[in-house]
Amino acid sequence: MKISIVGGGYVGLISSICFAELGHCINLIEIDVEKASAINSAKPPIYEKGLEELLSKHARRDLTATTDYSGISESDVTFICVGTPPNHDGSADLSMIESASRSIGSALKDCDRYHVVTVKSTVPPGTTQNLVMPAVLKESCRSQCEIGFVMNPEFLREGLAIQDFMNPDRIVIGSTDGREGDIVQSLYCGLEAPVVRTGIAAAEMIKYASNAMLATKISFANEVGNICKRLGVDVYEVMRGVGMDHRISPHFLNAGAGFGGSCFPKDVSGLLSLAKSLGEDPILLKSVLEVNEHQPLRMVELLQRRIGDLKDKRIAVLGLAFKNDTDDARESRSLPVIESLLMKGASVFAYDPKANESMRKILPGVLYCRNASEALMSADACLIMTEWPEFGQLDEEFDLMRSKVIIEGRRILSCRDAEGICW
Repeated sequence: MKISIVGGGYVGLISSICFAELGHCINLIEIDVEKASAINSAKPPIYEKGLEELLSKHARRDLTATTDYSGISESDVTFICVGTPPNHDGSADLSMIESASRSIGSALKDCDRYHVVTVKSTVPPGTTQNLVMPAVLKESCRSQCEIGFVMNPEFLREGLAIQDFMNPDRIVIGSTDGREGDIVQSLYCGLEAPVVRTGIAAAEMIKYASNAMLATKISFANEVGNICKRLGVDVYEVMRGVGMDHRISPHFLNAGAGFGGSCFPKDVSGLLSLAKSLGEDPILLKSVLEVNEHQPLRMVELLQRRIGDLKDKRIAVLGLAFKNDTDDARESRSLPVIESLLMKGASVFAYDPKANESMRKILPGVLYCRNASEALMSADACLIMTEWPEFGQLDEEFDLMRSKVIIEGRRILSCRDAEGICW
C-alpha cells in the first residue's frame, strides 16, 4: 500500500523504514528540511541498531522524505507519529497532534477515495475521537464514512526498535468499525503476532497502561534493591527467584538507577495527570515516579559516604544515554546525577559511546571525553550509569584513577572494586 507518515522522529522514522521493509511505499513527512534531506541521503538522524543498513536499502526507492503534505491524497493510510511531550503539569501536549490533524484534513480535501487516518503517537484516551477526528473531518470537508480513524500504538524499545517492530509481542488496533481496522491490520501482513482488536480509547489506554506497568516493575525492583543493600542481600539473586514466577516474569526487574527515555517518565506522568483530571488519586503511580526521581541521587549519597566532600573532586561519569544501544539522553538517569555533582562543586568528566553530543546539548558545562580511559584519568571516583557492553570489559583502565572508588548504577562490571547502588 501507499502509506504517509507524519513525523520523522524516532517512532515515525522506525515505522517508515519497517513498513518499507514489509513492501509498502512510504511518504514520510518531516518539516525539518535538514532531517528530511539526511533521510533521503540515507544518513540516519538518530542512532538505532540496524537503521543505517535499512535506510540505505530503502531511501529514495520506496521511502521518500518530504516537507509537505501533498502526497497524502495519493496514500491509502496516513499515520500520525508526532511528539506529545509533557506539559509542566505532566499532561500531554497535544498541539502537534492537532496541527498534524488539521494539515492531514486539508490535504484530503480534494481526495475522492477512502482514506484511513491512524494515530501511532502516545495520546490520552479520547484524543483520537475528540481531537483528531473532528479536526481532520472539519478541514477535509468530508464525512466519517469517507475517512476512517484508527489507533495503532507502538511498543518499541530504543536500541531494539527495528527488532521489536518486525517481531512484535502483539499488534493493537483500535477502531470503531471493521473496515478501517482491517486495512491497518493488512499493513502488518507477514509479521507473526497476535492482533488485539479494540475500541479506539481502549487502544490508547493499552499504551499508557503498558508503560506504567513496566515502570512500576522497575521502581518496585529498586525499592527492594535498596532494602536488600541494607541487609547485605544480593538483589539480583532475589529477583532471579521472583522472576521465575510465570505470573511476574524476569523482565524489567533489574534493580539500578531507574528508568528514563522518551516514554516511561512521560507516559506515567501523563496517566497520572489524566487520573487527577478525573478526580482520582493514583497513589501507586505517584510512588513509581517518586522512587525513580530519588533513585539516581542515591548514587551521589553513596559517593559522598565513600569520599566525603565533593568540592573540587574529579568524577568520571560513564554512560549518558538513558540506556545502551541508543544516543537518546532524554530523561537519562545521568542527568540528575551530573547536575547534583556540579552543584556540589565537583568536576565532571563524562563519556558515552553514542550520546556525548546529545547530552552536551542539555549540559554544556561538562568535559566530554573521547573514551572511557580519558574520563578515568586521575579521577577521584567513577559512576557507571549506562549498561554499554564496553563498560563491562573495563578492568585495567580503572588503574588510571587517583582513587579506585567505583559505583555502579547498572550491574555490568566484573571488577572486584565496584559497589552497586542496590548491591
